[in-house]
Amino acid sequence: MPATPSNVPERSRTDPALIRNFCIIAHIDHGKSTLADRMLQLTGIVEERQMRAQYLDRMDIERERGITIKSQAVRLPWKPTDEADAKASPRILNMIDTPGHVDFTYEVSRSLAACEGCVLLVDAAQGIEAQTLANLYLAMEHDLVIIPVLNKIDLPAARPEKFAAELAHLIGCEAEDVLKVSAKTGEGVEELLDEVVRQVPAPVGVAEAPARAMIFDSVYDAYRGVVTYVKVVDGKLSRRERIRMMSTGATHELLEIGTNSPEMKSSDGLSVGEVGYLITGVKDVRQSKVGDTVTQMHKGAEEALAGYKDPKPMVFSGLYPLDGSDYPELREALHKLQLNDAALSFEPETSAALGFGFRVGFLGLLHLEVIRERLEREFNLDLIATAPNVIYQVRMEDGAECTVTNPTEFPTGKIDTVQEPMVRATLLAPSEFVGAIMELCQSRRGNLQGMDYLSEDRVELRYALPLAEIVFDFFDALKSKTRGYASLDYEPNGEQIADLVKVDILLQGDKVDAFSAIVHKDKAYAYGVRMASKLRELIPRQQYEVPIQAAVGSRVIARETVRAIRKDVLAKCYGGDISRKRKLLEKQKEGKKRMKVVGRVEVPQEAFIAALSTDEAGDSAKAKK
Repeated sequence: MPATPSNVPERSRTDPALIRNFCIIAHIDHGKSTLADRMLQLTGIVEERQMRAQYLDRMDIERERGITIKSQAVRLPWKPTDEADAKASPRILNMIDTPGHVDFTYEVSRSLAACEGCVLLVDAAQGIEAQTLANLYLAMEHDLVIIPVLNKIDLPAARPEKFAAELAHLIGCEAEDVLKVSAKTGEGVEELLDEVVRQVPAPVGVAEAPARAMIFDSVYDAYRGVVTYVKVVDGKLSRRERIRMMSTGATHELLEIGTNSPEMKSSDGLSVGEVGYLITGVKDVRQSKVGDTVTQMHKGAEEALAGYKDPKPMVFSGLYPLDGSDYPELREALHKLQLNDAALSFEPETSAALGFGFRVGFLGLLHLEVIRERLEREFNLDLIATAPNVIYQVRMEDGAECTVTNPTEFPTGKIDTVQEPMVRATLLAPSEFVGAIMELCQSRRGNLQGMDYLSEDRVELRYALPLAEIVFDFFDALKSKTRGYASLDYEPNGEQIADLVKVDILLQGDKVDAFSAIVHKDKAYAYGVRMASKLRELIPRQQYEVPIQAAVGSRVIARETVRAIRKDVLAKCYGGDISRKRKLLEKQKEGKKRMKVVGRVEVPQEAFIAALSTDEAGDSAKAKK
């Protein structure tokens, strides 16, 4: 019978030899959360009546979309089924369920830093995909023990033998070593837990040394303040002692310390190898930086643990409230979300067209969609999001340099060079779609870096692509051209000089900053024509003619006109000579001319929403849902 948290002996909480720290990594939708559910049931820490699907996914958005956004750590007691000694203590498995989407790779890297092993999960019907490779390479960089597992073997379309051979070839093991499980039915999950106990090494640390614990996550609780998740590497942390954050030097009192099983369970302390949480009553999550080292305030450690890099935003978008009076609420909401998402960055900005708002940095389009949906749902805000764009480095002919995160910051004058961020993209697809993928990547200014056949009908392509070409509709186009079979993963790969220009949209000669965009010179005309024709349909007619122009610098590249509303001033003339009618027409013409000088075109909010959301970026974001 599986051990429950209440009957775990005291010794098992402190003896590192009984601890196994591992995480589950996989491509999106390959069954990580379902496998975690079965492990929770098998180990008995969640009662059957409390069990629900995606138990560890706490957010409504995670449940609705069927994706994991935040990593979740949980402590599981497990006694190997083949163990002869009935009196032997159960092992303590600290398991972390990680996200699979490329936008949340930083969550995966943080989880890997807190483990000694990982379960690499592959769908037996879909096989190895792009994020499978990316996560595998991350695990190899951390020098973890990798347990290869095929999931969904109960599906009629499953091909376990074929994909087991592919997985074994990739990792460098035998096909017989690949475990086959069904997370849905529970088949093979017990054997997997036994393999985790057998293969994953126990954590190694010095129990007598000053405490050193790595922070791998932190979340904000409205009632208890910041909850910091740590893995203790050396020494021991105890309740009510004072601790110090080694990077910031901040000191706090440990009000509560404990483990997640899967709900919070307080204890007297955490020792070598244990994974748990700390509560200090601090209200600012920035004082618990991910990757920082926690030690005692008195006689603490002098050398911090090797942390990892903070996530850098890859995509920027402006968020503006529909109602200008909601600006303070938006600021407060972003601050609260930042407490739970260390990767979110923002700064205030003002738009002549949209008013006061924020320039927000995201890790990708899905991250943008999730944050925007949480702001609208959890804080009851109505928002306009401008088209996403990336960071550019602009160098002027006089040697001055500037960083551009917003088209309005693009400098005027003589520009020497513009550098745009590049990514190294990995695409996996059936070999029949190679031609279509190459055509798509070349149309997006991509350079082929290499191509490998993982098997006779599955190919991996590696491309260097501008990030700006990926954050728009690339994912949508890739899925369309490959009937949904292709998968994409990308990582930053430096910068390159490109021929980029800023396209401005002018209404009656006035620039509308919300519609400005930085595009490649070859695509400037297409963008200008598309936005001008779209605005002609959206902007209501005025008493006078309104020209809509797209311009690069002082050169107009596209134009549309909103025709004037005309009043029939000749209706009252039933006769008489032509001079009377001409006089009335001239008078009307003068009035419209004067009105055009003093008049100002007001773009309705509906037009902004329609123009920005039906842009390529909006379509791409919808496709990712």
